[in-house]
Amino acid sequence: MPLRKNADSIASLQSLGKPATINDIARLSGVSKKTVSRIINNSPLVRKDTREKVETLMREVGYTPDPLARGLAFRRSFLIGMVYDNPTAQYVVDMQNGALDALRGSSFELVVHPCDTRSPGYIEGVKRFVQQQKLHGVILVPRASEDQALADMLEEIGCRFTRIASLPLDETSQMVITHDRDGAAEAADYLLSLGHRDIALITGPSAYRSAHERTAGFIEALHNRGIELPAGRIIEAGYTFESGVAAAEKLLLGKQRPTAIFTGNDEMAAGVYKVAMRAGISIPRELSIVGYDDSPLASRLWPSLTSVRRNTRDTGRTAAAMLIQPEGKNAMPMASVRPHLIVRDSCQPPQD
Repeated sequence: MPLRKNADSIASLQSLGKPATINDIARLSGVSKKTVSRIINNSPLVRKDTREKVETLMREVGYTPDPLARGLAFRRSFLIGMVYDNPTAQYVVDMQNGALDALRGSSFELVVHPCDTRSPGYIEGVKRFVQQQKLHGVILVPRASEDQALADMLEEIGCRFTRIASLPLDETSQMVITHDRDGAAEAADYLLSLGHRDIALITGPSAYRSAHERTAGFIEALHNRGIELPAGRIIEAGYTFESGVAAAEKLLLGKQRPTAIFTGNDEMAAGVYKVAMRAGISIPRELSIVGYDDSPLASRLWPSLTSVRRNTRDTGRTAAAMLIQPEGKNAMPMASVRPHLIVRDSCQPPQD
């Protein structure tokens, strides 16, 4: 029936102060609930004039489809999950903001699931999360993304996923590559260009593939320029501020300290700053420091930290965009987010 005849019914609905339901839309527009659902989900099986009539009504009454309710009707939700196990809070926040950038304006929402990949039951926990929420797909963030058993489980239950990792681990359409090895190599080349030869490395935890890639890229770049890094100049830490402090104490409080340190992330670099300040070591006059991530922390430290930018927000945006592409149609190729060095004030040539 014409919408103008429904003016009183619409006014009555609005006066109640309650949100309109899909049943209200179907009744007022004179179509079936199934037709309304098809319009909401952009089905091509609806005539143009019917679609325009129903969409006009939805705008008039302020009807917004509920993502979870839509999913239940179609045996799936319009929810994208993000599974992560990462000790760096800023990294996780930037990744979430990137995913939200991609989902904004779409029908999808983001739900997050922190986990402990060292727990023997964590994969079962992720499985329950996926099945209870009826997720459309999952973004796997390092270090969870590096666990093949987790990827295999998602494949088995038929859940789409995108893996973020420092090198290819899966089908190209399911990967976002961050090229951590290249970023670390650029940091090494920069320190060498300044004239540093006694260089130390504070790595991330060995359980993280990113730590292996950054370590390998840094050591390989030094080797290519004829510099071998002694074992005593390599300290494993945990990607946290506290672990950076502990590692820096081993390197800076002895008799022979390095002239430069590369850390596997900015949090650990901040720990080096603290130890240097306590020991009266001037940055960058007596000690040059390069971090990794180029988090907001890098520009807030004093002197500001030279760091490898890896565009975490862009990474999250790309991963989410890959998931909401229709399956089998215009599938996105393997994506790359290239790191590059941001030079600030924490480095200079070594003293004679």
